[in-house]
Amino acid sequence: MHAFRFRAGLCCIVGALCLGRAVSAEAALLDEDELAEVVRKPTIGLYKGYAEFKMAHYAEARQIWTALADRGQGEAWFNLGILAEDGLGEPRDGTEARRRYERAAQAGSRNAALRLGTLLQTARLGAPDPAAARRWLQQAADLGDDEARAQLAALEGRAVAVNGADRRLAEARRLEADGKLADAVDAYRAIAAAGDVRGTTRLAWLFEAGRGVTRDLAEAARLFRQAAEAGEAEAQYALAVMLETGAGQPRDPEEALRWLRASAAGRYPPAVDALKAR
Repeated sequence: MHAFRFRAGLCCIVGALCLGRAVSAEAALLDEDELAEVVRKPTIGLYKGYAEFKMAHYAEARQIWTALADRGQGEAWFNLGILAEDGLGEPRDGTEARRRYERAAQAGSRNAALRLGTLLQTARLGAPDPAAARRWLQQAADLGDDEARAQLAALEGRAVAVNGADRRLAEARRLEADGKLADAVDAYRAIAAAGDVRGTTRLAWLFEAGRGVTRDLAEAARLFRQAAEAGEAEAQYALAVMLETGAGQPRDPEEALRWLRASAAGRYPPAVDALKAR
């Protein structure tokens, strides 16, 4: 999560994302030539950084994302924000996380706008900032994010036609953002039990990161697979990376490619971009 040399299957995207080396439990920082290749092919670089992140190779992920962020890649800034927010491979720093998320949102990242809008309702990044939260939620909503629309309506006390499932997910995400992780886990479980597989996907992310639960990659993989089999495109993408890297389960590049294609068919942007880069 090492020298870009395309191989068959999804290895083309993560395994030879492996920049010429096999993905393994060991990782090393890229040399100058490898980093130049990451910058030259930013879509693949983002995917490679994500693969490194999944294997808890935070220094390697940060190196890749920093190179891409320096060249204006919004999603790279967003990913760097996650490292600062959660203290992964670097000290936890809410002020720095906010700065990175803002750089990402300014570069057009819907994910960053939603995360800012959610977190700035809480004290996780410093003092709550409701005005900024509204502004970023509006940006995410304008970019088509239904969860942002639900959060914005709740924040402004407006009655709008918001899908009940979207509203429940937005409320659970706010609990998570506010650091009420046990409550967030319970809320995601209830959402999943009600038949909304997005709750299952959010639970999987918590198990992968060890937030509110003991970190358990095997359980994360099980939950991602459950949601993926129900058609949830985000989970399909996450499962594809886990299958390619061997995080939480044995490596299976052929199955990884099948799930990546399914995620792209569901129009999950990172999967679409990854396939385009093949």
